[in-house]
Amino acid sequence: MPENHQIVLNSLKLYKQAPAPWKLQGEGIILIYKFSKDWVETHGNLPDHLKGKFNGGLGYLMLVNYQTSPVGPYKELLFIPGKFGPYGKQAITKIYVSSESSTQNGHANWGIPKETLPISWEKKDGKEIIEVKDGDKIAFSCELKTGKIPFPISTSLLPIDLHQLWDGVDFFTRPSGHGWGKRASIKNIQIDPTYFPDLSGQKPLFAVKIDPFKIIFPEADYAL
Repeated sequence: MPENHQIVLNSLKLYKQAPAPWKLQGEGIILIYKFSKDWVETHGNLPDHLKGKFNGGLGYLMLVNYQTSPVGPYKELLFIPGKFGPYGKQAITKIYVSSESSTQNGHANWGIPKETLPISWEKKDGKEIIEVKDGDKIAFSCELKTGKIPFPISTSLLPIDLHQLWDGVDFFTRPSGHGWGKRASIKNIQIDPTYFPDLSGQKPLFAVKIDPFKIIFPEADYAL
């Protein structure tokens, strides 16, 4: 085999290709916010095509521990500031996952701008400690405590209706899911704003831990 061909093969990041739809199960945490336009424009990590187009709506911070997926278990941290014109749909503007297979399939299937970093999710002494790191740098960390009274929850109550622009293609995706939620409280949030929108000065309207949940990410609709 020619030497240069071997170098190319060694440089490839091989990953499992898993086209939509995806059926996933696991546990997650959702913090619900109402952000001002000024805050979103300044801190929302907006790509150029979303700047000046914020339309309000609820914003979400989500932490997810997918225990089953088409590419195996992985963890996720994502941020949705709210809705944007011209379609009036939500956009994920920052997202980390712990699996390169999830990252690559997220790009290809739904135009989601995933990046890969290690994510730990530790449970002990009645609390959960979640941490996203880049080497020795802490990109995001928090502690979670969960209430005791469960209630049903679904995407009909907390809808997700996404428009993502990736490589010149518009992706439109509306996941659907349901599960059991409990009130949650988040404390000791630590964010490095070079990695993730700095929410330290923002107070969530509501926080919920969903465990278990099931969600389906269907095949996206496309517009070139």
